[in-house]
Amino acid sequence: MKKREFIKSSLLAGAGILSYTGSSALSVKKEQKQTGYKHWVWERPRKDDDEQMLLKKYQGFFDAGVRGMFFEQDSEKHFKMAKKAGLEAHRWMWTTNRGEKSLLDAHPEWYAISRTGESCATNPPYVNYYRWLCPSKKEVQEYLKEQVKDILNKDYVDGIHLDYVRYCDVILPVNLWKNYDIVQQKELPEYDFCYCETCRSNYKAAHGVDPLDIEYPDQSLSWRNYRYEQINNLVNQLAEVANKHRKPITAAVFPTPEVARRIVRQDWTNWNLNGICPMIYHGFYKENVSWIGEAVKEGVHFLCGRFPLYAGLFLPDFKDKKELREGIQYALDNGAEGVSLFGNIDEETLAVLKGFRK
Repeated sequence: MKKREFIKSSLLAGAGILSYTGSSALSVKKEQKQTGYKHWVWERPRKDDDEQMLLKKYQGFFDAGVRGMFFEQDSEKHFKMAKKAGLEAHRWMWTTNRGEKSLLDAHPEWYAISRTGESCATNPPYVNYYRWLCPSKKEVQEYLKEQVKDILNKDYVDGIHLDYVRYCDVILPVNLWKNYDIVQQKELPEYDFCYCETCRSNYKAAHGVDPLDIEYPDQSLSWRNYRYEQINNLVNQLAEVANKHRKPITAAVFPTPEVARRIVRQDWTNWNLNGICPMIYHGFYKENVSWIGEAVKEGVHFLCGRFPLYAGLFLPDFKDKKELREGIQYALDNGAEGVSLFGNIDEETLAVLKGFRK
């Protein structure tokens, strides 16, 4: 099951080129503010799409203020038509959630282990495609670096966009609980990762105790921090690869720094990126549209200007185009450099985007 299908069945369980130095990042950010907002669209390419149809569609995106595409699959046709229309064409890559049969068969030992001792390779949590790699393993890090290299070596690919770059959801967004007949008011051991030998031995070497021997591992700050650092280390290694290719790296992440750390061990304000797209899907958290602005404000505050934030919006969450307009306004008023949209991009949606100019 792919990301869009998961959204359909359960409402969902996936930048500008800046220097990594603070002063350069700020100077480019000022340039962005002079030239306008930068909007993005997530899209899954379809093999039978006609080139001229694609060109016309992407020209319409550009006219509405969209400046970049995140393509979930490799399709030279789609990438080149987007670029011909003036858009940046980035590859959207699933990162630590990798369920390819070839990988599962070759390296089941690379997969994360729950606190109950179950492996994602054989007992995926929630849904069948939740097959999470352990980011602590050197082999996994090297494998993913090679994946990024292979993608960025293609001349029609402008950048890399990381998705599912985290641990499994130890707690799902509240609006999804009913889909799994589950109440997650606390961390449950079958969804708590990773307790493989690598993680346990690394943590014990640093802290003198096996995490399985901690009385309340869900309350251990050092154990939680260990897992933040594993994802941070992985992302920053992938960022080094992108930097060597002189191509930008961005990521789709959970909506706020606090939410991301708490439910998926994702510490994204400490990543060396060129841009971030927090998935501020307000409906998943049973929040009003105004929460989009609050989430953006929190993210911008903790980023401290290191790189731009583009508010990820889930179009089915909005009851009408008036509400979508309000959501975009909340995002931009609170410091977003643009929005990234997931869902059906129709003419009405493009008309809403056209209404926002710097």
